[in-house]
Amino acid sequence: MPTLTINDKEIEVPAGLTVLQACELAGFEIPRFCYHERLSVAGNCRMCLVEMERAPKPIASCAMPVGDGMVIRTDSDAVKKARNGVMEFLLINHPLDCPICDQGGECDLQDQAMAYGYNSSRYDENKRAVSEKYMGPLIKTIMTRCIHCTRCVRFATEIGGVEDIGLVGRGEQAEITTLEQAVNSELSGNLVDVCPVGALTNAPYAFSARPWELRKTLSVDVLDAVGSNIRIDARGREVMRVLPRLHEDINEEWINDKTRQAIDGLHYRRLDKPFVRGADGKLKPASWSEAFEAIAARLEGLAGHKIAAVAGDLCDAESMLALKDLMTGLGSPNLDCRQDGAKLGGGPRVEYLFNTGIAGIEQADAILLVGSNPRWEAAMINARIRKRFLQTGLPIAVIGPQVELTYDYAHLGTGPEALQSLAKGEGDFFAVLKQAERPMIVLGSGAVARPDGAAVVALARALAEAVGAAGDSAPDGWNGYNVLQRAGARVGGLDLGFLPGEGGRDLEGILAGAESGEIEAVWLLGADEIETSRLGRAFVIYQGHHGDRGAHRADVILPGAAYTEKNGTYVNTEGRVQLGRLAAFPPGEAREDWTILRALSERLGEKLPYDSLGDLRARLVQLHPVFAAIDTLEPAAWESFGAAGDLRAGPFDLPVENFYMTCPISRASKTMAACTEAFVAAPSQAAE
Repeated sequence: MPTLTINDKEIEVPAGLTVLQACELAGFEIPRFCYHERLSVAGNCRMCLVEMERAPKPIASCAMPVGDGMVIRTDSDAVKKARNGVMEFLLINHPLDCPICDQGGECDLQDQAMAYGYNSSRYDENKRAVSEKYMGPLIKTIMTRCIHCTRCVRFATEIGGVEDIGLVGRGEQAEITTLEQAVNSELSGNLVDVCPVGALTNAPYAFSARPWELRKTLSVDVLDAVGSNIRIDARGREVMRVLPRLHEDINEEWINDKTRQAIDGLHYRRLDKPFVRGADGKLKPASWSEAFEAIAARLEGLAGHKIAAVAGDLCDAESMLALKDLMTGLGSPNLDCRQDGAKLGGGPRVEYLFNTGIAGIEQADAILLVGSNPRWEAAMINARIRKRFLQTGLPIAVIGPQVELTYDYAHLGTGPEALQSLAKGEGDFFAVLKQAERPMIVLGSGAVARPDGAAVVALARALAEAVGAAGDSAPDGWNGYNVLQRAGARVGGLDLGFLPGEGGRDLEGILAGAESGEIEAVWLLGADEIETSRLGRAFVIYQGHHGDRGAHRADVILPGAAYTEKNGTYVNTEGRVQLGRLAAFPPGEAREDWTILRALSERLGEKLPYDSLGDLRARLVQLHPVFAAIDTLEPAAWESFGAAGDLRAGPFDLPVENFYMTCPISRASKTMAACTEAFVAAPSQAAE
């Protein structure tokens, strides 16, 4: 490994690093604007200049590879003068917008101007002005502030996979532009994070708050199954914004646009008080005691097999366990957490996990996607696949409808017959998977949420064993069989067994029973993605936080708390247990879900055995030890699963028709409605 001397301090660093990285390892801060650890090197801001022995002039440390015997100075007079000059040059045309700029208080340019700049400018000419550019509903542009670091261009091209942003013109006429089109990427909000000045800012958040006014809470996202780590910034009872939090194994330092911008949906269509449907058929506000009385009166004397419960996609593990315990007390085996009807669960844990792990994608050398559109179902996982594709050019194949995934792939077919051919060892891509050292197979919900889903799962398992992706023939520690879940609550629900008990009905059985009258009471715990029209004349109790589909059909509404308003446990698609934190209190009379169930259980005469969140979590861990390992991956043992059966003809469906509206929160969001208009509705109309 090369040995360098930096400011008279000798340090040994790995080969391939840049001088800037070596200086950081040695403990010396190097200012920078264009350089970003996850983007290619541009070397155009010159703020990172350092002095190197025997070099005729200061060098750009971000673009200079380390070499053995280098002698570097980061604090010499020449370096300080160079940085002063670069900062003065950058500020020549930068407007004095700090008092009104949304970047104020967390701006790299502000910080570095204070640390490395002059206290005055010698430039007294007119400043250059640049017209604003349209980049879509999520990004507000003030391009006069732009310093041409090109971070946004490199992020959009390299990570987002869309070439919508570029630099046009030369010299003083150079401008960053999109040629007046929206940046059509699910990751476009990250452009605001990478911009080191206030040229690109968060449009929905504009002029709303200052950083020092906000209370910051570290939490996790539940709007998809990735479990991205986030920071929730709140002022009083209002969530103001969501920012990414660094987690190398999950979302690195990015989040998708729905995670970031759907939070305005927390302000609209909220359930803030109980409702009971009156004799006239209309829902009317009620007190908690009145709502509990209405439920108790309807459930009194009702046999357990006539009661059912369905858990939604945003539920925390604590509320699902409390509801499961309550249903068990009432004698009901009719439970299901699979709103899409997926044929997963009840078997070994390996059956329903993304076993490779999200970070494990970077070890794969061949990928097969079955019935999945990861760009819309799990944008951060799609970004990982693209990252691996750019690194190695690995072969990728898709079985299912053709969609734009930001990387090249081979299309093998649209339905289960293509997967069946592969499982038989036919086709060129079987040879590719067989020859790969670490092949990876990803099953999407479009493949497992079919009537023949169990047979598709069995086929995928057989293929994984045949090509050495899993089982005895796989390399040590490698399991390339993966299920890409879409719901943040799904793996947690499967882990704690929120599934039909002995003789119990699954979702289809519950809906059929409600239609026929065999199921007389249905409890919907935030379940809004089911066909509520099939609930027939059943008595419906809806417990949730938004007036969405389930609430419209309910006979009693119990207002719960959204994921930003409670402490809860969630499990992401790879089986990682994470904790969500309370960032703001729920509105009005709404309460945390487990507390509602605990209070009602006493009224029903089936008192739940816990009085605090700590007691409930202790029971959760006691019954299901997997919940004890927070933020760690517990590999699941490879076992036999799936059920061989007849396959149905017809292509796999992709369940996500609109990335921006997939849950009650995002459907209530005005920002997501604007994105739908710009990115989903407009292209569809143009195609017609």
